[in-house]
Amino acid sequence: MQTPKITRRDALRGASAALTLAAVKAAFPGGAFAQSAEPETKTVKLGYIALTDAAPLIIAKEKGFFAKHGLPDAEVLKQASWGTTRDNLVLGSEANGIDGAHILTPMPYLISTGKVTQGGVPTPMYILARLNLDAQGISVAGEYNSLKLGLDASPLKEAFAKKRAAGSDPKVAMTFPGGTHDLWIRYWLAAGGIDPDKDVSTIVVPPPQMVANMKVGTMDAFCVGEPWNAQLINQKLGYTAVNTYELWNKHPEKALGLRAAWVDKHPKAAKALLMAVMEAQAWCDKLENREEMCKIVGTRAWFNVPVADILPRQKGEYDYGIEDKVVKNSPGIMKFWRDYASFPFKSHDLWFIAENMRWGKLETNTDVRALVDKVNRADLWREAAKTLGVVASDIPESDSRGRETFFDGKVFDPDNPLAYLASLPIKRIA
Repeated sequence: MQTPKITRRDALRGASAALTLAAVKAAFPGGAFAQSAEPETKTVKLGYIALTDAAPLIIAKEKGFFAKHGLPDAEVLKQASWGTTRDNLVLGSEANGIDGAHILTPMPYLISTGKVTQGGVPTPMYILARLNLDAQGISVAGEYNSLKLGLDASPLKEAFAKKRAAGSDPKVAMTFPGGTHDLWIRYWLAAGGIDPDKDVSTIVVPPPQMVANMKVGTMDAFCVGEPWNAQLINQKLGYTAVNTYELWNKHPEKALGLRAAWVDKHPKAAKALLMAVMEAQAWCDKLENREEMCKIVGTRAWFNVPVADILPRQKGEYDYGIEDKVVKNSPGIMKFWRDYASFPFKSHDLWFIAENMRWGKLETNTDVRALVDKVNRADLWREAAKTLGVVASDIPESDSRGRETFFDGKVFDPDNPLAYLASLPIKRIA
């Protein structure tokens, strides 16, 4: 058998991986290097969108975490949009699609129920982990600079009404119907008395195309992850009204979603995948690693975005792009591991389902607890954490984070989602 050649790049990557694994060992003192049984496959195809919260998958590939856990042939493949991600998940890798993805948390539920798939045919999915908390943004066009918008969206109500009266259609953009960005901007507008279905047109734009569309005047506001909010400011096209942690502090955002069929067929590989991603999350969470992380994801191979558009907010430095609104050491910094960022709380998924009921994406008679128990695999996360040696203080005691309070004073009790829905003045349900 011919011995495979090792290139200088391979050698450097291997050295880098060794240093990385040594550095992250402190996060898992109970047994970071304990290996699970040999995975059934050495590969998995994962999709990602060019958003900074995809970093754990990219770092797991670049820093050797996938290889360490027995998945040396894992692929992390760029997707053009969340719609493309959905379509490739429905196909699966056996049909030239993908097995899993960095994904908007509600999407595995919408795909599993067939609400967003062709012909309404369900493709069962699992959520294995959350990838991050906080740090999305709601940005507005420069024409609204004088409003100096923040948490209060109500000044836009009159501005949009004037625009309609003049014959223009005000538009706000998000990234996928029923996804996190859709829900954040709808919540913000509705709290300000603006009906997102009646007072404005809500449009879908892929994250990497947000800034270009704002530049040509396609929309008045958008909600998206980083680095696109920061890039909008750097190109002097608008400003950030809200860092989404201001709407809901320590809110869940992206998830690691896998086709249920792939996980069921490859349980050992799924566990290996989880452990690799969890180690990558711990690495990404360290502030001393953020600059290197941003340099890696910013390269042409991944985002093709200047590091200057990515790094400041990843260090907690938020220039909102309007006068006297610069925040150092923001509590809204993106979290990959701290504050149980990786754990997929079932209570959070209940909120996402409730909000999709609110806007007519899911029926109000949906058996929400059965659906969450089917899709959310917090049990697999706990198994992987145990094998990995995650310290007890980093493992939540409960699958529920309990009651959540939002910026407008609304409270979500996961034991009574319908009471929360009843408290909301603007919604599409009776």
